Amino acid sequence: MSLIWKKPVIVFYKEREKPRQKRALVAVKARKIVVYKETDKTELKGSIEDFFPLIGNFEYLFSAEGKTDNYVLCWFDDTENDFSTAFRRLTGVTFPQGIQCEINEKGKKACNTKFFAKQGKLE
Repeated sequence: MSLIWKKPVIVFYKEREKPRQKRALVAVKARKIVVYKETDKTELKGSIEDFFPLIGNFEYLFSAEGKTDNYVLCWFDDTENDFSTAFRRLTGVTFPQGIQCEINEKGKKACNTKFFAKQGKLE
């Protein structure tokens, strides 16, 4: 199974049990987020394509601590008719290959990454 969301604003939180993180680490705008789930596994895989920071501490994701940290990613599904059920979330997110960023010909930063997640609320 694969799910795709186009042009989401994704909010990153550090994953902390006690106390829970209520303050967002960073918000990014992406061209696309894709989440794959194999039927026989609980872990989710996916990718975030062509994203850039909107607000927050984006540089933390590239720090030594940030590379090994776990995250919670949240966004809204704009195709959902009922706003109360449009909230999507991934928990236990890691970026094992890191985040790759490039500066395009217009001088804007565009990043791409692949991730693993322990759980997700996707529907």
